[in-house]
Amino acid sequence: MKKDIHPEYREVVFQDTSSDFKFITRSTMNSTESITMEDGKTYPVVKVEVSSASHPFYTGKNVFIDTAGRVEKFRNRYQKK
Repeated sequence: MKKDIHPEYREVVFQDTSSDFKFITRSTMNSTESITMEDGKTYPVVKVEVSSASHPFYTGKNVFIDTAGRVEKFRNRYQKK
């Protein structure tokens, strides 16, 4: 490999902001924040909105969207006069 052209590949903590789930993996992502994990080491933190702890596919909790209200609103707006 050529020197000084590749990003730094290191251990990073990904934190799910909606469920406060954290996991350590290796990544090239940069972060200005850091966190100390249970093992006593300090890692950079990358905050994500969705992970396997909060995604409906993995949790089994489906979110139902009120489509009936949208359909009625559309029909009222564009009905023939």
